[in-house]
Amino acid sequence: MPLRIIFMGTPEFSVPTLAALAEAGHTIVAVYTQPPRPGGRRGLDLQKSPVHQAAELLGIEVLTPVNFKDAADRETFRAFDADVAVVVAYGLLLPEEILNGTRLGCYNGHASLLPRWRGAAPIQRAIMAGDHETGMMVMKMDKGLDTGDVALTKVVAIGNDMTAGELHDRLMLAGAGLMKEAMEKLDGGDLPLTPQPETGVLYAAKISKAETRIDFSKTATEVHNHIRGLSPFPGAWFELEINGKPERVKVLSSVVETAGGETGTALFDDLTIACGDGSVRLTRLQKAGGKVLGAEDFRRGTPIPAGTRLS
Repeated sequence: MPLRIIFMGTPEFSVPTLAALAEAGHTIVAVYTQPPRPGGRRGLDLQKSPVHQAAELLGIEVLTPVNFKDAADRETFRAFDADVAVVVAYGLLLPEEILNGTRLGCYNGHASLLPRWRGAAPIQRAIMAGDHETGMMVMKMDKGLDTGDVALTKVVAIGNDMTAGELHDRLMLAGAGLMKEAMEKLDGGDLPLTPQPETGVLYAAKISKAETRIDFSKTATEVHNHIRGLSPFPGAWFELEINGKPERVKVLSSVVETAGGETGTALFDDLTIACGDGSVRLTRLQKAGGKVLGAEDFRRGTPIPAGTRLS
């Protein structure tokens, strides 16, 4: 019989899983998501999260507590009398009272092959580290940070030029199918749970602004992985003097090349930039406030001739 599910999620990444569970015939008794945030053109309008908007279209009650410190919020959660809570990129830490607030506990859809890349930015960190595969895991949550027993796993390959945005979309869809399967097995009483290995633990810290600047002294492969791991958001960048003043230029994609030269210098007129070892050819760029452009269109408006030094 269908499960009574509380769904907890916030960004676009969570939406396909919510839709898949609803389409599977489960009863979504409530959706929890983060409160509306300032947004819009001027940043003055409060904007509901993608999950909030999706839940309203499905006619599901939406709750947006800032946290669960208030006893009334914890009691409201328990009063839904749910069988299980499904958590996908919710963005809030859950206290034990919430983790144990349903009949069968809380299950999380996490975008890595645990215990590698526990934490906030597993997609970006996997690419930046040069990993060749990652995946989605359904894990039964406990009070630790992504330390719970694993139920199901779906491995996803990471191509040599795949960006974080592309990997995000693949994992988003893989996660929806995997959670649907997990809830079917849980409903049938045959969902396996396996403790995570004690070795191989890595933490995916949130991406800081300080690490987004491109360091061309690194190898070409490291620079390439840095660029694609931060594409499209927040974006890796370098500084270039344009019309007599320094401007940031984001790089959204690149290609590893073998030519070498002085670090950070344009080797040719085609945006091939020397790295500590080898070089990268920049293929999609964006000036502050401008559109994302292919290399040829970018060079037409902002030439970077051979010999130009980037910083």
